[in-house]
Amino acid sequence: MNANELKKQLGIRPESTPKGNIKRALSNPKGLTGLLLLLVLVLTALSAPLLTDHPPDRRSGKPHEAPNSSHYLGTTRMGKDVFSQLLYGARTSLTVGFVAGLLATIVCVVVGLASGYFGGLVDDLLTFFVNVVLVLPALPLIIVIASFIDRASPLVIGFVLAATGWGWTARVIRTQTLAIKQKDFVQAAQLMDESLWRILLVQIMPNMLSLIVGGLVLATIYAILAEAGLEFIGLGDPSSVTWGTMLFWGQKNAALQVGAWWEILPACFAIMITGAALVLVNFSVDEVTNPLLRKLKYENKVKAYLKRRGLPA
Repeated sequence: MNANELKKQLGIRPESTPKGNIKRALSNPKGLTGLLLLLVLVLTALSAPLLTDHPPDRRSGKPHEAPNSSHYLGTTRMGKDVFSQLLYGARTSLTVGFVAGLLATIVCVVVGLASGYFGGLVDDLLTFFVNVVLVLPALPLIIVIASFIDRASPLVIGFVLAATGWGWTARVIRTQTLAIKQKDFVQAAQLMDESLWRILLVQIMPNMLSLIVGGLVLATIYAILAEAGLEFIGLGDPSSVTWGTMLFWGQKNAALQVGAWWEILPACFAIMITGAALVLVNFSVDEVTNPLLRKLKYENKVKAYLKRRGLPA
């Protein structure tokens, strides 16, 4: 039995193609679980008007009413429906997280690829710009902005986080680009006069997919947590409905001290589930696109196969 027949019998396809990577990612239990969780969160947020009749920003019940058939997650001290706030707050929190994460990832990919591939003066200028961003503290900057505009909206917080949260990933992508552009397949593409966009997007970038997705996931998680944390300590706009403002008003109303746990825990669990779903997706993409992990998984399957057949590994 040759190597190709053995791979086919074991159900292993080590080749890396966009179509094959998507299929393997969707068949990966971790990735499938993470995608399903994200899909549920997004669909419930979009379906908020269909799932609840209570407005999230107006009183609709008695103060600190325990969960019941009318208010599935109870009410706040002001009589606002917690379930409604959770659904509508998901819209803002997820939008801020995904938009900030996506913008930061786009910037770090463009800067990292250009810096590593072109080198020379372009590399020096972009590296200087990256170093400036790395020493620029995001949280104090948001505090300063909040002091100037009185109340920092979730959108403002998201843009500041996107503008300051891409430096480390850009440096990693630059380092990987410096290594990959020396590979034979990249030099062969250059000798064949392939276009610059094709070399960057087809030859180099797919080999860093795990880094790019990892940066996107970490930037999104960071944005969601930072936005919630800043609003929790009162630096955001308390009139907006987000998971962070839910925690802010729950703490301000001493919800846990009076036993109204339902005002605090739903938002905490929503943030935790979102982070766990994104991490599971990141693990899945890393397992699918990382050549070293694919090779290790392949070798382990071969060893297990040989062991079942009683053959030396």
